[in-house]
Amino acid sequence: MPRPRVTLSYAQSLDGSLAAFSGRPLALSGPESLAFTHQLRSEHDAILIGIGTVLADNPRLTVRLVPGPDPQPIVLDTHLRFPLTAHLLQHPRGVIIIATTDQADSRRQAELESAGVRVVRFPRDDSRSNGVHLPALLDWLGENGLNSLMVEGGSRVITSFLQAQLVNRIAITIAPCFVGGLHALTASCEASLRNVMYRTSGADLIVEADIVS
Repeated sequence: MPRPRVTLSYAQSLDGSLAAFSGRPLALSGPESLAFTHQLRSEHDAILIGIGTVLADNPRLTVRLVPGPDPQPIVLDTHLRFPLTAHLLQHPRGVIIIATTDQADSRRQAELESAGVRVVRFPRDDSRSNGVHLPALLDWLGENGLNSLMVEGGSRVITSFLQAQLVNRIAITIAPCFVGGLHALTASCEASLRNVMYRTSGADLIVEADIVS
């Protein structure tokens, strides 16, 4: 089965920051841009974030600001730190998928599964800090009928997908402010863009483009 097409979407400041400090959420998008993000969610089969975003933001990852279906939530969580108080446990899809590695603690996995979480183990990617091997994850998603994936972050996840050249399209919201904090990219990434579109959304600028592999 083919891998799902991957859209990378996040909001940043003019200086490329996602937040002022690690672990502290920062609202950057205006209401119009938030509606755009929710529209994107409704157009994808699944949505993926890292455990750092869960711990910092406690997101719901639902479609609330526009009509449309909720995507399947997926969390990258190498050490199974997913909290049993997370809002995602009340997600309308019912089952949250946690992607972890073959080194994850089996007792912690049993605790999460008893709370209704589906834990799926993947090989480690030794080239990326022993995290989940992302190509293997995308292969598994394709085999399970998921044709499109929206990646929302955080910074390590954004960087990892770009470095692995697994992103097909970007949709980035740029807020008119400076933060001087945690940047979206944590390491060098090279990617060429085509079919680039710029448009305003309230006070924000949205950049959409395809990535040339």
